[in-house]
Amino acid sequence: MAQDNLCVVLRSKGDLRLENCAVPEPGPNEVLLQMHSVGICGSDVHYWQHGRIGDFVLTKPMVLGHEAAGRVVKVGSAVKHLQVGDRVAIEPGVPRDMDEFFKNGRYNLSPSIFFCATPPDDGNLCRYYKHNASFCYKLPDNVTYEEGALIEPLSVGIHACRRAGVTLGSTVLICGAGPIGLVSLLVAKAMGASQVVITDLSAERLAMAKDVGADFQLPVRRGDEPQQLARSVAHLLGTQPHIAIECTGAESSIQTAIYATRSGGVVVLVGLGPEMVTVPLVNAAVREVDIRGVFRYCNTWPMAIAMLAAGKVDVKPLVTHRFPLEQAVQAFETTRQGVGIKVMLKCDPNDQDP
Repeated sequence: MAQDNLCVVLRSKGDLRLENCAVPEPGPNEVLLQMHSVGICGSDVHYWQHGRIGDFVLTKPMVLGHEAAGRVVKVGSAVKHLQVGDRVAIEPGVPRDMDEFFKNGRYNLSPSIFFCATPPDDGNLCRYYKHNASFCYKLPDNVTYEEGALIEPLSVGIHACRRAGVTLGSTVLICGAGPIGLVSLLVAKAMGASQVVITDLSAERLAMAKDVGADFQLPVRRGDEPQQLARSVAHLLGTQPHIAIECTGAESSIQTAIYATRSGGVVVLVGLGPEMVTVPLVNAAVREVDIRGVFRYCNTWPMAIAMLAAGKVDVKPLVTHRFPLEQAVQAFETTRQGVGIKVMLKCDPNDQDP
């Protein structure tokens, strides 16, 4: 094993560096992974540009990255289900305590959870990384490393569709055709949604949405009136959607989602925007439109792997740019500029397998 461990480190707001760190030693319940593919998430860029997201504030240098897959190179003494050579996808959120949220299966809500690349926890955008073995999932032979890395954003879509209650025959509005909007689209269709309309400012992203299965694409412009957009959604579908999945966090988009959803339907808020927004709450209340939040995901990796292995979803088209780990700063700049959909960093210089 090479002893260099090149890592992408955010030292402070705006200060992103490549640094050589020590190769970690796995504990009894951990595995050491040689990282292969790591996607760049909007949250990684946000920490780089702003040094914080909400109450999570960067106070010391932090390794970025949480959309990841790699190969087991060392196994802790208590690990029984993994062995050296296994290809795995990493679930980045690991409960630290067996609290009430852990016990009722909603461990993503645990206030003490470890989460890769969320201060103060380091992420996995590096050559070698150790992780709790129970949150590393073997990949079937027909699922690539890149697909394994994309299970993380795919899990957001799965959790959002579960929270929304997407089922056979559902009509769905998705606000925003970025990576999370697109995986929500893929999952909604796989779960049986009959028609999905998706909105975005970008014609390029709407074209991608059409390619991966959207039934209707609705271009929006800044300043568009939410109630008029809601009427446009109903016109396209021939009816108001049962469900709206809001993936932008923009105030006007949240308003559109509420106005568009039929009485008795569900609006799921996935995108994170300003802490305080103005929304037509009375409109939602008198029509019994449920508004539900989403925070990351839980219990999604097995389902995501099964969907990928069976060909029920295809995330491969979402990767539009690839960079070697040594070009991480350029890769981050590409993501910051909003170019393409998903930028993937390749951490193993000797392995060209996707």
